[in-house]
Amino acid sequence: MTPENAGARLRVVIADDQASVREGLVLLLGGLPGIEVVGAAGDGEQALALVAETKPDAILLDLHMPVLDGIGATRRLAAEHPEVAIVVLTTFADDSTVLDALHAGARSYLTKDADHTEIAKALQAAAGGLTVFDPRVHATLLAATANAKPEPAAAPPPDGLTDREAEILGLIARGMTNPEIAAQLFLSNHTIKTHISRIFAKTGSRDRAAAIGYAHRHNIG
Repeated sequence: MTPENAGARLRVVIADDQASVREGLVLLLGGLPGIEVVGAAGDGEQALALVAETKPDAILLDLHMPVLDGIGATRRLAAEHPEVAIVVLTTFADDSTVLDALHAGARSYLTKDADHTEIAKALQAAAGGLTVFDPRVHATLLAATANAKPEPAAAPPPDGLTDREAEILGLIARGMTNPEIAAQLFLSNHTIKTHISRIFAKTGSRDRAAAIGYAHRHNIG
């Protein structure tokens, strides 16, 4: 919510496929000061339709719903209604579900054992651009980050070839001529010839055919 309407009630849509949970949330949140529940949906498609119709500030969204699940709904909401803050409320706190929801565009993630005041605070915070995580979700994210393996560094080109020389050798292996390589790399023909002379010397190639063979043996290009 922007500063000029900070005193207004937060308009919220609730989406959960379990009627008892959905109705309970409507009653609990609707009874809180500063919250106005403007609609409730039983699946992702209904949620999208309600958001388009009511233009809420935030949506409280279950992930496991029929027709269109919460991840799919989150992705579409983020694309079609980026102004609506998405707060996920679900039973699950496993790392793949959390990360999928956050990558899809969710701003906050709570589990269903959160009480109604915690949910209300998360909705208010999300609408203000902040992120709120259930403590278990936060622990899950930290574990997922700790377990993430960095991408291995690319091996340097063989036999002392520079990255540029390896790039040119790869283009030679694709059958490109000197002028074509020069045009693609925005270099002069003279510069390309100089690079090729060095490539031949470093790879022990007598001619272009030998250089192409070298490139294929070393998976260059």
